[in-house]
Amino acid sequence: MSRACITIAMNRTCPKGVEMSEIHDWLDRHGLIQLVDIFEREQIDLAAVPTLSEADLKDLGLPVGLRGKLRAAIQALRDAAQLSGTSPQPEVLSSRNAERRQLTVLFCDLVGSTALTHEIDPEPLRELMQAYQQSCSAVIDKYDGHVAQYLGDGLMVYFGWPKAHEDDAERAIRASLEIVDAVKKVLLAPEPLRVRIGIATGPVVVGETGAGDASIPKVAVGETPNLAARLQALSEPDQIVISLTTHRLLGAAFEFADLGVKDLKGIIEPVRAFRVLRAARTEGRFDAAHGANLISLVGREEEIDLFMRRWEQAKSGEGQMVLIGGEPGIGKSRITRALRERVAGEPHVRLRYQCSPFHTNSALHPIIEHFERAAAFIRDEAVEQKLDKLETLLRDGGADIPSTAPLIATMLSLSAERYPALNLSPQKC
Repeated sequence: MSRACITIAMNRTCPKGVEMSEIHDWLDRHGLIQLVDIFEREQIDLAAVPTLSEADLKDLGLPVGLRGKLRAAIQALRDAAQLSGTSPQPEVLSSRNAERRQLTVLFCDLVGSTALTHEIDPEPLRELMQAYQQSCSAVIDKYDGHVAQYLGDGLMVYFGWPKAHEDDAERAIRASLEIVDAVKKVLLAPEPLRVRIGIATGPVVVGETGAGDASIPKVAVGETPNLAARLQALSEPDQIVISLTTHRLLGAAFEFADLGVKDLKGIIEPVRAFRVLRAARTEGRFDAAHGANLISLVGREEEIDLFMRRWEQAKSGEGQMVLIGGEPGIGKSRITRALRERVAGEPHVRLRYQCSPFHTNSALHPIIEHFERAAAFIRDEAVEQKLDKLETLLRDGGADIPSTAPLIATMLSLSAERYPALNLSPQKC
């Protein structure tokens, strides 16, 4: 009997670009006229240029040379705005009309900073603090967060302003987990650095509240920043403690430990807190957000019937592909979930690969994630244990271990004496 194969793909439509003469002239002056189409496609006008982060520039997919020229042009625009007394940020920053937003606020504090002042001379200590802040900022930029203030050895970060995302709470948690690992790699420290992190989500008023201090327009007013700071004080070294509201927004994307109800200084009502343990092993964002709490599928009988007809054709030996396209939120993932339920009782092998906005610089991330899930890797598990699981997986699949395992181990960054990293170009891999 021939093997049935049906592939389902999903995409999202993107808004069309608009003509922007100001950005055209600005790019032309800086010798970057070849980027006009990209800027129009992404709807980047002159007001949005100063807000572009390093992560944004990478997401544009530019070569290193062009990215460097664009970075210099952006900095020149910011400097010119500062000299003229105007704000280089979009209207949300320059306007005195503050706005109400829901923010996820992250407080990060360095553990043992007082002891470092006694152990290290001021000059190398300054270099160490700069390296610490830079390592944190690089992670925050990756997840499109906004460093509102550097508070001595701490940081206050906003997720949701000036740019909002539907998954700001998740971005804050993922950034926190990476910050915990990133600061340990700061080489200037006499021993690995450790941090405490607190995160809270809630309504704030954010915008310009005064003049003369460049940090004032970045201050969010409300209980949320205070709650995040108190949760940070509640956490232990290398721990991330979050509020109940943040926890509710995360669904099943992470594993948590319930810390119970806590009385926090400056917070009127007792607060239920949670400690983040690790990212959960879910198959996709839809499953992480909804789990088993699904409402009935209504009005999609025609689409489901089409899928089932294609499924019957695939079983008869005619390979099929179905593409689901549309705007975010119209139910693409819900339809595929319904299809999975329809064929659950029939023999089949289901492969699921999902791209992630958090891994745009890793083209093989969906493949890597598939192997990690199939092999049942555990976070912080020893490399040798992971290699044992990988060999078992490959052996069960009928693969030739000597020729296959070194390549897959390299892709999964599992370098060890058993399988040293292969010195191959990406093309050869």
